[in-house]
Amino acid sequence: MTTTMTVARPTMGSEMSLIARTLIALLARDLRVIRREFGSFIIRLIMQPLLFVFVFAYVLPKIGAGLGGAPSGAAAATGLTFSTILVPGLIAVSVNFQGVQAVALPLVRDFSYSKEIEDRVLAPVPVWVVGLGKILSGALQAIFAAFIVLPIVVSVHAPGQAPQLQPNWLAFVVVLIFASTLMSSLGLLLGTVIDPNKINLLFSVVILPITFLGCVYYPWAALGTIPWLQALVCLNPLVYVSEGLRWALTPQLGHMPVWAVSLALVGGSIVFTLLSLRTFTRRVVT
Repeated sequence: MTTTMTVARPTMGSEMSLIARTLIALLARDLRVIRREFGSFIIRLIMQPLLFVFVFAYVLPKIGAGLGGAPSGAAAATGLTFSTILVPGLIAVSVNFQGVQAVALPLVRDFSYSKEIEDRVLAPVPVWVVGLGKILSGALQAIFAAFIVLPIVVSVHAPGQAPQLQPNWLAFVVVLIFASTLMSSLGLLLGTVIDPNKINLLFSVVILPITFLGCVYYPWAALGTIPWLQALVCLNPLVYVSEGLRWALTPQLGHMPVWAVSLALVGGSIVFTLLSLRTFTRRVVT
């Protein structure tokens, strides 16, 4: 007598439920690590934007070295205070640093000496789900960074140098979500293609050029006097983050066309996510 055993295959609903529970568990683990290191996390987060706005929005105007040499009162009257330009730019650079750093640096460590990634991929889900968890974790940290930096760059300034904001909060939230996802997925991509022994190149060759040519300290429209550079920086994903936040917070200063920003943020998030999950899976499997 022969007995046939049938193994039940998981349904689509149960598989999606398992993936969701796994993602929640991975995010909870990352948030627990952040909570344990919350002090150093906050210091690392606020130090660069705080020093920058203190020097350029407080110290220089106080000693008479305002933007473009214009008197601080005249600059404030036209809404062209440097602090106005800095608000969206420094939020963008904070999203950039936190999104990329929160994913790329731990990933390099996991692939080199800690081998923690081997424990994560033992979860009963496809390998790409683990990578997606890292993208979501980095995006959440980048969003949190933006809301921490925003009151700092708005409140630190010399008398008469207050930022002239005209915020559209719905646009700000939408831009922030896609910008954080874009930078977090970029971090996963960089973390899987860069040799752990050459991680220092991440900052000197990638992060610094992206920051200084990312329209952080000047609007993209201001580069119209240098047409070749204005066209070249369009390859920089940080440009669209800066201009998207500029559209949401300081539209009176001018910004890149909304359709271009939307296409780059949404399309870039999708492309970088798919590409980074592919390189992540290849790196883990091999």
